[in-house]
Amino acid sequence: MSVHQSHPEIIKRLKRAEGHLHSVIGMIEAGRPCLDVAQQLHAVEKAIAEAKKALIHDHLDHCLEDVAGAISRDQRHVIDEFKAITKYL
Repeated sequence: MSVHQSHPEIIKRLKRAEGHLHSVIGMIEAGRPCLDVAQQLHAVEKAIAEAKKALIHDHLDHCLEDVAGAISRDQRHVIDEFKAITKYL
């Protein structure tokens, strides 16, 4: 696997999410209110989803071009539209 420029940032996001998840586990063990726990779980889910989105967009930007060759400005809009639609996955 090749390392892309965005990978260190994605790793930072995932490590932050990992820390938050450990906090959520502690909240549950401490008997914190369900609303508080649910809010924190939502934040963890969001962080992971953003990391996944960044990884997919990075793949589209770099790996696809490696296989297909340089993409012209006119063709770039197809990739941009595909990246935009991935938010619905």
